[in-house]
Amino acid sequence: MAIAIVDDTLFSLEVLKASLRAAGYYDIITLSSAKELYQLVEGQSELGIVELDLILMDIVMPEISGIEACQSIKKRSWLVDVPVIMVTSRTDTNDLQLAFSAGAMDYIKKPLDNVELLARVRSALKLKHETARRKARELELIEVTRQLQAANEKLQSLSFFDGLTGIANRRNFDQRLMQEIKRSRREGMPLSLIMLDIDYFKAFNDTYGHLKGDDCLILVASLLVKALKRPGDFPARYGGEEFAVILPNTDDIGAAVIAEELRTSIERADVEHVNSLCAGRVTVSLGMVTKFPGQEETSEDLIRAADRALYRSKNDGRNRVSEERLHSNPSNCIL
Repeated sequence: MAIAIVDDTLFSLEVLKASLRAAGYYDIITLSSAKELYQLVEGQSELGIVELDLILMDIVMPEISGIEACQSIKKRSWLVDVPVIMVTSRTDTNDLQLAFSAGAMDYIKKPLDNVELLARVRSALKLKHETARRKARELELIEVTRQLQAANEKLQSLSFFDGLTGIANRRNFDQRLMQEIKRSRREGMPLSLIMLDIDYFKAFNDTYGHLKGDDCLILVASLLVKALKRPGDFPARYGGEEFAVILPNTDDIGAAVIAEELRTSIERADVEHVNSLCAGRVTVSLGMVTKFPGQEETSEDLIRAADRALYRSKNDGRNRVSEERLHSNPSNCIL
């Protein structure tokens, strides 16, 4: 930290320097022109890079005036908060106005009054240090805010995604299904729902252990994601070994094709399951339902219907797809 004195008169430089040193300010740099000041702040002087606390500068100097130099200094982002005090024998209102407009924070009249000089220097340095502390605090608050935002985003992610498989969880699924039902009504498009369950998953856990069971759940989730090609298709872990898939703008024929693709993709993964009573590998049973335009069933109605189809698949031998029809007649409903 340093105080720079800029004056083309050697006597003025020495007087200012002596007054400041007598008051305990020892890190003082004397400069005879604005050009030397520019070299100093750009790190091009023999002193290298210097961090300034204060600049005391004469208004009247050859080539580049103190007002012009002040304007130039304040255009440098790293010097915006460095106070500039003009030292001048001029007290013309216009000169002072120009100095303040250029960015000077104060002025001292020549000949110098030592008490006034030190009071204004102390005030300027106090302002500089308080500004620096405020900005440091602002940066801390920005960082704290960033960390809180990141933590909130993580919490949001944890609250909407399954921690094991990484796909949507039950809460996310429930909200999305309600949204898609509203959209299907608004746009007059069909909406299909698939519920699927890993066959004999308890026996798989008992045989291979819970870690392998977790691996199985992760694999099934990844296969669902891979098999679903459209951006709007929405897989979720419904709970335990049960999964759900929302298929916007999909009729019963399209949903049946997708459900069969999901079933075969999991069977073809060929994950050993010696205690499965329907196959020697991991398989899934699926139930599907489609809501057509004009049918007013709720999300609960769709879930119950898909569950009925799922349990029919289980009762019929598992590793298959079953479909449930909704009871309402589209022709008798008003959109």
